[in-house]
Amino acid sequence: MWHNVISVVNLEEVLAILNLKREKARIVAGATDLILELDRGVRKDIETLVDVSRIPRLDQIQLDEDGWVHLGPLVTHNHCVASKLLQEAAFPLVQAAWEVGSPQIRNRGTIAGNLVTASPANDTITPLMALGAKVVLKSIRGERTVPLEKFYLGVRRVDLEADEMMVDIAFPAMKPSQKGTYIKFALRRAQAISLVNVAVVLTFLEGRIERAAITLGAVAPTIIHAGEAENFLAGKQLNDDTIQQASKLSVKAARPISDIRGSASYRRHMTGVVTKRALRTILSGEVRKGFPQKPVLLWGSEKYPPHSLKTLVDHSTQTPIETKINGVHFSFVSGQDKTLLRLLREEANLIGTKEGCAEGECGACTVFLDGVAVMSCMVPATRAHGAEIITIEGLGNDERLHPVQETFIKDGAVQCGYCTPGFLMSAAKLLEERPMPSQEEIKHAITGNLCRCTGYYKIIEAIEHAALIQQGR
Repeated sequence: MWHNVISVVNLEEVLAILNLKREKARIVAGATDLILELDRGVRKDIETLVDVSRIPRLDQIQLDEDGWVHLGPLVTHNHCVASKLLQEAAFPLVQAAWEVGSPQIRNRGTIAGNLVTASPANDTITPLMALGAKVVLKSIRGERTVPLEKFYLGVRRVDLEADEMMVDIAFPAMKPSQKGTYIKFALRRAQAISLVNVAVVLTFLEGRIERAAITLGAVAPTIIHAGEAENFLAGKQLNDDTIQQASKLSVKAARPISDIRGSASYRRHMTGVVTKRALRTILSGEVRKGFPQKPVLLWGSEKYPPHSLKTLVDHSTQTPIETKINGVHFSFVSGQDKTLLRLLREEANLIGTKEGCAEGECGACTVFLDGVAVMSCMVPATRAHGAEIITIEGLGNDERLHPVQETFIKDGAVQCGYCTPGFLMSAAKLLEERPMPSQEEIKHAITGNLCRCTGYYKIIEAIEHAALIQQGR
């Protein structure tokens, strides 16, 4: 899919490579979008991937002295979900990040990558635009700041030059006078693309709406403001009548298409419905209802930073991938142009990790990369260099199986068995993170794992049983 990968250790190296390679290079952080685009031929003529995932301190979420929140370019969706700062200062963004994919995808996918991919159905663009975000783009020529709403030029088209990298995402922290929410409407509860998504941020003054921001996703070529609805709400009280009228006006902004997931007329109708739900949620004060107090992340007991690299690594075919898998050192002289999944199966001959969909939907390829659960089909093989990986073969040991392996057998959770390795990996990481998880937490943990035999009841039962065994019960 690509000719070469260069793993860098600082921004200067990134910008120098982009300046040299330009259109033939792409930055890789999580790669959850880019790998699929390369595989499907959406991004053509890409020769070099620049892996920035090991640059230190780019995954920080900070509040500056002027009250602006800053997200580094390596901040992932799960970083947002876990951030106490964002839960207080940008809850609509946290809600949107929680809606992205699955825990494994949220552990790799970055907010910056979501913005650059520029799909009108992407989740995090909508709340960031409602929050008034701006992005900082950097090249060897200097820096420039672009308001997020001007960053988008059309469907999957952004104001980003070939030699530029997005280095900062910034927006003002929400004030006590502001209330906001994000609602996604899709065809299923997890692992779904938006049919419509809406973010609302209202600023109140003496009981009335001083300013309204209503942004709509998946109903136009780019994320858009519902301008007439915003203007209508300004100066009014939030009540049933104003909500009804504002939701009708939001529909006028929508310019949806018909596709396999829904017709234009249905999307237009649901724009009004979802806007109404969002405004009513703010009116009722139940913005946080349903959001878990402690979201499942599949980080284990603690999120550790990725293993750093000391110097730039150009992963040519002459440069071996040095890694540790299940505690054993491996040196691969081939596979640099593959995904981590194919490296494990074809070079390491560790075939327990399965390929189901090869596009991050089924979870059969789940492994632990530097302690975190990820979909190995969405990771470039070269990311294994200098890293530690655990696969299903390393879950137990020579003396005994892992408790989840034991209970999957005893409780009949293994059916055809193809999805089982992925479920076991997710379950094991969950039990490391939550020794006694609730049934709802178990369900959240396995949202990224599909069982085509429809055996979820036994799987949930087996995970509950394993938790008891780990506690000595």
